Amino acid sequence: MKKTIITVVGHDTVGIIAKVCTYLADNGINILDISQTIVQGWFNMMMLTDFSNATKPFKQIDEEIMALGEEIGVQIKCQSEDIFKAMHRI
Repeated sequence: MKKTIITVVGHDTVGIIAKVCTYLADNGINILDISQTIVQGWFNMMMLTDFSNATKPFKQIDEEIMALGEEIGVQIKCQSEDIFKAMHRI
């Protein structure tokens, strides 16, 4: 399984979750776990996803989902689980 962490941060607006999840589903990416909060108008979502059946290479998906974030006014980042764990080790 190719696990990837996707984070979404920005001002809360209608449809953020729907647009991000639709993009992932359309590209064969399964959401394994999801957490989201809204604090004083700021939206924050973190997803653990499985890229095993992705229909495009990781780099292309990363570029497209970043562009989607710009369209909807949020910042979206994709990181492999291994890199995410290494970066957040104490």
